[in-house]
Amino acid sequence: MSNYHIKNLEEYFQVYRKSVREPENFWQEVAEEHFVWRKKWDKVLKWDFTKPEIKWFENAKLNITENCIDRHLLTKAEKTAIIWEPNDPKEKPLHITYNELHKKINNVANVLKDKGIKKGDRVCIYLPMIPELAYAVLACARIGAIHSVVFAGFSFSALAARTLDADCKMLITADGSFRGNKTIDLKGIVDKALEDCPDVETVLVAKRTGAEINMKEGRDQWLEPLMEKASDECKPEVMDSEDPLFILYTSGSTGKPKGMVHTTAGYMVYSAYTFKNIFNYQNDDVYWCTADIGWITGHSYILYGPLLNGATTVMFEGVPSYPDFGRFWEIVEKHKVNQFYTAPTAIRALAKKNLEFVDKYDLSSLKVLGSVGEPINEEAWHWYDNNIGKSKSPIVDTWWQTETGGIMISSIPFVTPTKPTFATLPFPGIQLVLMDEEGIEIKGNQVDGRLCIKFPWPSMARTIWRNHDRYRDTYFSTFKNKYFTGDGALRDEVGYYRITGRVDDVIIVSGHNLGTAPIEDAINEHPAVAESAVVGFPNEVKGNALYGFVILKETGEKRDRDNLRKEINQTIADKIGPIAKPDKIQFVEGLPKTRSGKIMRRILRKIASGDTSDLGDTSTLLNPEVVEEIIKNR
Repeated sequence: MSNYHIKNLEEYFQVYRKSVREPENFWQEVAEEHFVWRKKWDKVLKWDFTKPEIKWFENAKLNITENCIDRHLLTKAEKTAIIWEPNDPKEKPLHITYNELHKKINNVANVLKDKGIKKGDRVCIYLPMIPELAYAVLACARIGAIHSVVFAGFSFSALAARTLDADCKMLITADGSFRGNKTIDLKGIVDKALEDCPDVETVLVAKRTGAEINMKEGRDQWLEPLMEKASDECKPEVMDSEDPLFILYTSGSTGKPKGMVHTTAGYMVYSAYTFKNIFNYQNDDVYWCTADIGWITGHSYILYGPLLNGATTVMFEGVPSYPDFGRFWEIVEKHKVNQFYTAPTAIRALAKKNLEFVDKYDLSSLKVLGSVGEPINEEAWHWYDNNIGKSKSPIVDTWWQTETGGIMISSIPFVTPTKPTFATLPFPGIQLVLMDEEGIEIKGNQVDGRLCIKFPWPSMARTIWRNHDRYRDTYFSTFKNKYFTGDGALRDEVGYYRITGRVDDVIIVSGHNLGTAPIEDAINEHPAVAESAVVGFPNEVKGNALYGFVILKETGEKRDRDNLRKEINQTIADKIGPIAKPDKIQFVEGLPKTRSGKIMRRILRKIASGDTSDLGDTSTLLNPEVVEEIIKNR
């Protein structure tokens, strides 16, 4: 696997140059050398961004689970594939070997087949972070069914919308879930959702909480007894390279969620190759991504990417604050975790707490730290670097999207010099361009613009489920022959990229384009501030003015608010300039966030402008109650 693992900066530039000059040869080599194919491809790549149509490894035949599991059985059958860490630290973790995983996946695959699920059918999976979630996802892939995982914190209406849109025949859930000190009635949510989904024929229920639940005759069945009766042998379905592997819904800024369709071969190649390099994974390492498999991060970097590399991956059921704020670090010590991948939201929440939660644990096993979900601000970056990595574990600040399938911009540990708040350089094969509003490419360095990609990469989503027009209009209509990410970015003097936030978060104030991320960074540097969000609202004089929503640390709670506002504005004026000072700063208890930790700026923009008549569906938020509190104290 020599050229599979980039070892120094010179090699990165060589590999990157080849990936851009000879993309087909480059990806062909990666695909040929590191995966098992039933039949090789006729053509590496066929593409046309005007339609858009993208095909990688055309007419190749394979099954992704053979690459995730079967091929490791010869050499790694007894190696731990998944360490499952339960919500309650008093409950024993499970170490699931590749051999055991193989059997369990085949059990579930045979249950699905027995219930009439066949290649191309959609299966909705609404499960907490328990082993059955991994089994169900991989069992679908084994038999060629298309999995659509819905995060098990979503409301019944969000679940119903996704189940209906994908036209799922089956839904897999649990009796309930544990989250911190709460027990959630998942089955009750499912029952309510399915009132609107007549096409779901079967509901399989995993036992987790032991709660008394309603089982609908003829539709609902317990999963475990069916698994016990099923054979642990199941021949993998031979799939075409472009057969859909999964549908994953991502929130649209307008309208209903978008069902992004990811296909088999390209996704496999890219998620495996990025995992190996970006986390510098070595043979006996223990890798932990704290995301939920309900998100793309969990798909690519808890399940597929690690298992394709024969890795040991940690799957955590709980939350960082239970039973106390040292839980992450307790798990790192317990399992001797080498790579740790989490979100800035979690880092900021933990940074607010006393360092004794960190200092009592041995974190010396850590070699690489990762950040995902949003740009990480400088203060959080330094806290993470100093206190968790002890300044010896490089931070990979990864930028990517549900739509991209895998990490697009990131440093490579021990290869790329890091720079706080910068995602740094594109991964091999990723051809980035910055565009201005007129659609002209912005050349050179020390520039900023709209981030686009001018050449296809293997793991890109191929379409929106049953809505190809929306796919084209959303991603390919803004700039000709380019995939538009929707994000703004800045390229510094050496060519490093920093994501400045969604382009709809670029606010034009008195003719100045202001990205919200740098302003929030400046606010967050104030010692009394824990977190902030800045949005624009209409202003007669400036066109737009800025509105800052600020969460204070405990120390800040005791301070005089008017003085705090002055100090925060002074920090912004010093860092960015007086033009970037918010007209209004509101101190809040919390910010409305999606379950993956993204701040719902759409809601904050409406509150800032005083238009709270229609805030859309807030039930899928992590904390819908903060919306009322913010409106009340506006």
